[in-house]
Order: sequence, then structure tokens, then C-alpha cells
Amino acid sequence: MTRTAGPWLLTSPQATAARRPPRGPGLLPAAVLFDRDGTLVADVPYNGDPARVAPLPRAREAVDAVRAAGVPVGVVTNQSGVARGLLTRRQVEDVRLRVEQLLGPFAVWAVCPHGPGEGCGCRKPAPGLVLAACRHLGVPPRHTVVVGDIGADVRAARAAGAHGVLVPTPVTLAEETEEADHTAPDLLTAVRLVLDPDGPLRRAAGHLAGLPAEEAR
Repeated sequence: MTRTAGPWLLTSPQATAARRPPRGPGLLPAAVLFDRDGTLVADVPYNGDPARVAPLPRAREAVDAVRAAGVPVGVVTNQSGVARGLLTRRQVEDVRLRVEQLLGPFAVWAVCPHGPGEGCGCRKPAPGLVLAACRHLGVPPRHTVVVGDIGADVRAARAAGAHGVLVPTPVTLAEETEEADHTAPDLLTAVRLVLDPDGPLRRAAGHLAGLPAEEAR
């Protein structure tokens, strides 16, 4: 069986990747990428039904705070239901559109349609989704933040050279929380950590974000 090509890059005409000019030390990250299921919306396994999309508490407020700071937002999500024959690309798109109805447009969606045994380079914890999203946005991974709820999200960030923030949920393993470089109790707090001008994550991800891409690599 031929493996489905990927990652898929999905975009919204309403979204913008425009950023405000840099303003000196403590620059903002170049982009913030969110996991979808368990981070932005409730985790419904292999969900292809837009009616079952339910944002997690204060998710809209959190994502809007990043947008308000002038930082592009994106989504990086594993969707192995495609490889398992449980989802079509159209269903993945329909769910994306519903998420954007509820949470606003994202500058890019990077979707892995492969199963865990296919050996692709995009399924988290591999770095492919993060790297593809960064290429689309024209930003260096080292100045990008990935926010997710399980170890695969922060490991994908680390493998791509980006910075990860873990927002644990009941499905997050204790060892995943222990290995994370940065954690937050909820999504809004995670975003505040990312945008905090005096925070360690802001310094790490943003201190060169205003440089041209060739200088920041």
C-alpha cells in the first residue's frame, strides 16, 4: 500500500502571518504552534465530525492573546485516522474549519496523515510537522514555540530545534511532565509564559526573532 503523501499543509485565506516590527531586547517568538486534540479542543479519537468539536476552556482567549501580540499562530496535529481508514482528507478539513469558526483562523495547519508504524518524518514526536509549519511561515524553528499536552508534542519541538511548553491533562504521563523543559497548568497560562517579556521562554525563543532568517539560523 502506498503511503499517503504528507505532511498536509492547510491554510485559511482569513489568516495572516504578519508580525509587528521588533522592538529591542526580549523580542516575541517568531511563531506559536499549537497541538489540536487535548490542547485546543477536547480529544475525540479519530474525530471527523465538526459537530463534536469542543474548545477547551479559555482556548479562544489564549490564541487571541498570541494574535494580539502580532505573532502568527499555527496548528501541528497527528491524524492517524487517515492511515487507518477512519478519516478522509475532507473530514480533516471540515474539522479544521469548525475549529477556526470557534477559535479564529490559523496561519497554517500542518497535519500528519500517517500511522505510527509508517516511519514517516512528520508524525510527532518526529520534527516534520514543526519544520513544515516554520517553512510555510518563513520563521526559524529556534525562535518558535510549540504548545501541547503530551510528550510527543514537546519532543517534536525539541527535535526541530524549537521550544516546547507542556500543558498536562489527565492523559499526560508523569514522566512526560518531568522531562518537559517548560510546563503550565492550562493553555492561557502557557500563552502568558510565552509572551512574558521577563520569562525564560520568551528570552530563549525571542531574543533573535527580529533578525533576518539567514542570520537567525
